[in-house]
Amino acid sequence: MDRVFKALASPARRRLLDSLRAHDGESLRELCTHLDMTRQGVAGHLRRLEGAKLVSSIRRGREKLFYLNPVPIHEIFECWIKKYERPQRAAC
Repeated sequence: MDRVFKALASPARRRLLDSLRAHDGESLRELCTHLDMTRQGVAGHLRRLEGAKLVSSIRRGREKLFYLNPVPIHEIFECWIKKYERPQRAAC
């Protein structure tokens, strides 16, 4: 889980995850159009997210498509956040 927390610590990586949540299955080129970052910067952040298993990728011809993997975030919710949640919050 340390890799997931470290990956989520970066606002740029959280923006990438938000972008993939909205437009799953995008190439590096497509992701760069949504973000104000260099291609190399986006690629580096994607490597960190893949290392934390928050993003998976599939090759399609010469392109590599990136997909959000919400499982590690769900595990953090189940292991860490859920037990601190107040019962009153469920009513919201």
